[in-house]
Order: sequence, then structure tokens, then C-alpha cells
Amino acid sequence: MGWFEERGDLDGRVAVVTGGAGGLGRAIVTDLAANGVRPAVVDLDPAATAGLRRSLAERNVDAVVHEGDARDPDVLAELFDAADARWGRLDILVNVVGGTFRAPFIDTRPTGWDALLRTNLTHVLHACRLAVPRMRAGGRGGSIINITTIEAHRAAPGFAVYAAAKAAVEQFARTLAVEVAPDGIRVNNIAPDFVPTPNLERIGTGDNAMTDPDGVRVAIPMGRAGHPTDISHCAVFLASGLSSYLTGTTLHPDGGTRASAGWFNWPEEGWANHAPLRVLRAGEQAQ
Repeated sequence: MGWFEERGDLDGRVAVVTGGAGGLGRAIVTDLAANGVRPAVVDLDPAATAGLRRSLAERNVDAVVHEGDARDPDVLAELFDAADARWGRLDILVNVVGGTFRAPFIDTRPTGWDALLRTNLTHVLHACRLAVPRMRAGGRGGSIINITTIEAHRAAPGFAVYAAAKAAVEQFARTLAVEVAPDGIRVNNIAPDFVPTPNLERIGTGDNAMTDPDGVRVAIPMGRAGHPTDISHCAVFLASGLSSYLTGTTLHPDGGTRASAGWFNWPEEGWANHAPLRVLRAGEQAQ
């Protein structure tokens, strides 16, 4: 047994992962399974769910994979019950499900707000309500991990309700972490910035400058977009014994964008917290 295997203590543990068949969720499930975790996954995408089921079977991973909407409390309950029936334990919960659309707040309506809250906040509450009693009953503690976003920590024009919902998850996690700490249950968040996934491409970001290497170099201090494995590696750490004294906090795999707080690395000029005059002049000429 190697150093990580011994201290990480993941082999044989059980994880419920919502939204685990594609994008960030697929990377998280894959990396947890590679370390001996048995995953129970629910995802709304039929093709992604079928693909994950095949991939796990090919690697002889003991898994439960359901197609369904994690925003539905009954669907979530079925997944947790299936994990109970299969393994009789729960050690890890990873809440990945999320999504948004771009629109000025004044152009949105209550039905849209409700959809965003169900997608980004309410299902987290339901999943945690199902997970905590099971972790307590097991007597081994546990790890709850929420995938949030950098937009929970800064203004996000065009995504006001989404940002508010993700900020609510951050605060919920801090409070729940304190409540369940005596049970050895840890609650933490992962807040990425720009990680290209099919869902992110569907949202769009205006002129799509972040799809251009120069746009990424300007906006992200480390000069590259994130990879799904940048996020899944954080999830493995938070699920493992290596983070056994870490709770109520957030990891920021964002290439430094939260730290830069509005400073950009402009070609030729270097770092500045405003657009260079040449960029402004070019914009005026284009008009």
C-alpha cells in the first residue's frame, strides 16, 4: 500500500454523486472510483448516464448508476436507498448538479428564479438531509462536497440569481459543517472558475472571448483554462483522510482569478485593473 492509499483511506468507501455522468461530475466519479470508492450516481442526461455505466463496468467498478433528475426529492431518495441496499453504508456525498442561463435580472421572472434555485440550491439541501443521518448511523463520519463557483464570491452580471444561489450553498455548507462536526462529518465546497464543459458552452458568455487563448491569458493569472481533473483532484482530496481536519471551507481551483480580483494580464501592457487605452480606442473605431 502506498503513502496516499494508506493516508487517504478511500478504498471500499461509498459515495453518492449527483450530476455525475458528464463534465465535472464524470471526472469526479472516475477519480474516486480509481481510488477504490464505490459510486452511486444520478444524472439527467441519458447518453452520458449510459456512457458512464459502460465505462465503470469495463473497469469492473462496483457502482449504481441511475438516470433521473436530482432536483426531484423522490429521485434522490431512490438513489440513496439503492446505495443502502447495495452496500449498507455512506461515506461521501458530492453535489455536482448546477446550471444557469444568462440574462439581466430585470428581464427574468419568478419561474426562472425558481428553476435556478432548484438547480443550484434546493437539491443540495435535499441531498444533505438524506446523507447526514446515514453518515451518523455509520459512526465513521463522512465528507460532503459541494461544487459551487467563483460567482459565489464576486459579482456576476447577467447571472444574479445563480450567483445568489451558489453563495447560499457556501453559507449553508459553513453552518452545516459546524452542526455536524461533532459527528466527524465534514462539509466543504469547491469553487472553480472557467472549466470548459458541454454545459458551460451552452450557457455562453457574450462574445466568447474565453474560448480564445488570448482571452484566457488576460483573464486567468495562470494563463490557461481549467481542466475537469483540476476539480476532481480537489474532490478526491476532500473525500479522503488527507483532509480529515478540514471543514466549513472552500477550495478555489481557479488559476488565480479570485486572488486577482479584477486585475488582468493585458498583452503588451501587463497587469492592470482597467482596459488599456488601445483596447478602448479599438472599440470606438469598431463602432
